[in-house]
Amino acid sequence: MTEVRTDARNGDAPTAATLSSTLVARVRNSIMCGELMPGSKLNLDRMREAYGVSLSPLREALCRLESEGLVTIVDQRGYRVAPVSNANLAEVIRLRVELECMAAKEAMQNGDAAWEGQILAALHRLSRCKRGARSAQEQEAWEVAHRAFHAELTSACGMPLLQQFCVMLHDQSDRYRRIFLKNHAPDRDVPAEHEAIAEAIIARRVREATHLLRDHIERTGRNIQAALCNT
Repeated sequence: MTEVRTDARNGDAPTAATLSSTLVARVRNSIMCGELMPGSKLNLDRMREAYGVSLSPLREALCRLESEGLVTIVDQRGYRVAPVSNANLAEVIRLRVELECMAAKEAMQNGDAAWEGQILAALHRLSRCKRGARSAQEQEAWEVAHRAFHAELTSACGMPLLQQFCVMLHDQSDRYRRIFLKNHAPDRDVPAEHEAIAEAIIARRVREATHLLRDHIERTGRNIQAALCNT
């Protein structure tokens, strides 16, 4: 899709690239929060009306989300929200552990004082959010802060492709966790785990930091897998 640029001085509309990214984010959020259920067929006419867009950018957005593993294309024409399964979750958790720990090691080698401050700031913002809050707005605020905290831990790795893969896997993992939280209370150990991981990473205690990060990701995965087996 050709990028359409505008002159901000004349108050023109946002660029086509910006509109496309905004649409991808909106549909992604609908999938992540469960408005679009796993395995459900996506009706393009209804979505076009709901998001106020034409068919072409909607198809483009769904293709981008297909590359992220959140949407599946059926017979090259139809679309479905990607289904969930224990096998898929196990793969997501395994890959997330390996890649996030790799990225964290690189970040600990490359990170400076500014990066350390960004981790602490992200941790502080996360601690101020109400985890497990009943209102959708409060819960979404926690999700945004949680995603930002994990991204900051590896932001100094200096490997953009690795960071991109980490973000994609974190989104996949978050989708499962959000499904889990609909019927289960949040784990009370998580805030302490976040603090311990941040402290170890800032102190460059590489073995401890990667061990804590691995345990944090894997334990959450085990809890979700147990819940999936009982549904």
